[in-house]
Amino acid sequence: MQKTILITGASRGFGNIWAKAFLKRGDHVIATARNLKHIENLVEEFGDAVLPLQLDVTRRDQCFEVVEKAYQHFQKLDVVINNAGYGLFGAIEETSEQEVRDQFDTNVFGSLWITQAAIPIMKKQGKGHIIQVSSILGLSVAPTMGIYSASKWAVEAINESMAGEVKAFGISTTLIEPNRYDTEWAGLSAVHSEKIADYDGLKSAVFSQIQKLPSGDPKATAEAILKIADAATPPLRVFFGKVGLPWVKNVYAERLSLWEQWSELSEAAQG
Repeated sequence: MQKTILITGASRGFGNIWAKAFLKRGDHVIATARNLKHIENLVEEFGDAVLPLQLDVTRRDQCFEVVEKAYQHFQKLDVVINNAGYGLFGAIEETSEQEVRDQFDTNVFGSLWITQAAIPIMKKQGKGHIIQVSSILGLSVAPTMGIYSASKWAVEAINESMAGEVKAFGISTTLIEPNRYDTEWAGLSAVHSEKIADYDGLKSAVFSQIQKLPSGDPKATAEAILKIADAATPPLRVFFGKVGLPWVKNVYAERLSLWEQWSELSEAAQG
């Protein structure tokens, strides 16, 4: 069946690739971007099947307006993909207040406003699917990327809680957990905090480890996102790429081991 999909951050990376994948198979797509010039190619290729809308996800009023326009235009809203976001690189001490606020405004609040606008429509329809692009760093952390991870941990909590709230209305929730991909997430889209020399060695070591990870092909995720959107029972969480599952297995094994070591103290603290 033909679906109607709203995708934020459709101008580049995953958002643009996924928009094309849905459009090529005959779906309708509401493609949003801060600059509409960056999604003109979608309109030129797919015509009326795509509705381009300007959107700054940090503006709550605009998020609600865009979702309502999308629904009024196509008269349904099957899938919402919160893809807009960017990376922030810097040690905790290095990161400025404005950088932290900007990161949360986009990565957390932006997706929250779109989600809050979509839920009433999906409740009225009796069905819908909200897909959130998170990150492997939404389930673990890496030094010098703590604020980015914090934003994705918030996204994880919001969406897992929401999944239990909206399931009864026929609304599914999925968190996509990508590992390293060759997108502009760490390039043109990224923000780097002002450097403090004390962390130069650590940054070099972290960057070296990241470079050793196998990098995924963003185009290979197109088929995966179609399957997630079509799934009768979508997963709450799913990894995109080979790195995520073994990485998280190690992270959780270390956490469980540490908690076991301190379990006697934990039980004593019960009183």
